Amino acid sequence: MTPGENGPSTPEDDDPFGYLYADGQARGAQPPSGGYGYPNSVSRVRTVGERQYGQPQPQYGVPQQQGAYGHQPNAHYQAPETLPGGAPTTRQSPLPAPARRGPNTKGLLIGAIAVVAAVVIGIGVSMLTGNDDKKTGNQAGNTPSQSQSHAPSPSASNSAASGSMQSDASALQPAGGAAKASDVKGANSSDGSYVTGLNTPGASVTWTVNAPSDGPYTLFVYYSATGGDQSMTVAVNGTPFGSKLGMKNWRQAKDGDFANGWTRSYVWPDLKQGANTISISCGAGDQCNALISKVKLKPGHVTNDS
Repeated sequence: MTPGENGPSTPEDDDPFGYLYADGQARGAQPPSGGYGYPNSVSRVRTVGERQYGQPQPQYGVPQQQGAYGHQPNAHYQAPETLPGGAPTTRQSPLPAPARRGPNTKGLLIGAIAVVAAVVIGIGVSMLTGNDDKKTGNQAGNTPSQSQSHAPSPSASNSAASGSMQSDASALQPAGGAAKASDVKGANSSDGSYVTGLNTPGASVTWTVNAPSDGPYTLFVYYSATGGDQSMTVAVNGTPFGSKLGMKNWRQAKDGDFANGWTRSYVWPDLKQGANTISISCGAGDQCNALISKVKLKPGHVTNDS
């Protein structure tokens, strides 16, 4: 034995895997027992080049099921989907989400149409009402007969309206037996005065007034009539007016009850600019059983004295 050597060298000592080769086996090389140190492991060593016949050979392209290293596949293994409560065999597609409902466009459209219809109807009513008012005003301005007697109006007042001229009986000039008085109550003059004694042929009352311009005017006469309807003659600047001044008993006052017969009437004379003389007299064929308390003049042909 030479220095550095522990004994004769053997192939198995030189190569721990010599048992895998034919020459190693010929020299008595044996595989280690115990499965390379792993407990309970099984070593299936086969000489290189050795082939076992009669066993199925793996096919190319077909994957082979292999177990864990050193263990055989478990024959009792079952896939999770085959066990009760296991995973489903097929993949279920998720249920589609419920469709969201959009805004109620039909209801909104109906509401919008209703609003537009209400606005159109309101405009139409306003237009019709305005037209009716205009028609009423135009009809009131149409030329009636030259002399009109008017029913009692609660809007009549003693004050003069803007643009009008008026005079109480106390400022009028009676003649032909007419005279001023204030015994009868209810006269609408500012001082309660009136002209009486007109129920005599030739009796009259005269008013001198300044007209601002030439043209048509409305003369309002405030009076009281009892019993039957009355009428008197109007003259402008000495020229008789075309028709009588109607003095109807609108109050239905009994004969002689002058306190309950006060009302008004009007005519539409034409005046010249400046001073004009207007007279009311009891002419031939007139019915003059009336009292006159006030006169008023307004430009134009109107029916409202306020």
